[in-house]
Amino acid sequence: MINAENGSPTARLSSLVRELLAKRSVDRSVAPEDDLIASGLSSLDLVNLMLGVEAEFGVKIPDQDMTPANFRSIARIQILLARLATGAIQPV
Repeated sequence: MINAENGSPTARLSSLVRELLAKRSVDRSVAPEDDLIASGLSSLDLVNLMLGVEAEFGVKIPDQDMTPANFRSIARIQILLARLATGAIQPV
């Protein structure tokens, strides 16, 4: 994982996605709007991404927000994190 104090949220999320893709021997960059499943992530990878986002950003994502729709792209994850930042979802 990258240091939580370094990098923009987009860069930090991109790093998490690249790590998961690398485990599948997929070497590609993913744009913020790219569909992560179409980019090579499996449903299990999405679960690991959800856990990685919680660890990287120090948040607890409520179960009802751990949906494929919220983790379809880096941009969608950023929207979820913005909701956390505004207090719509409680951080850890």
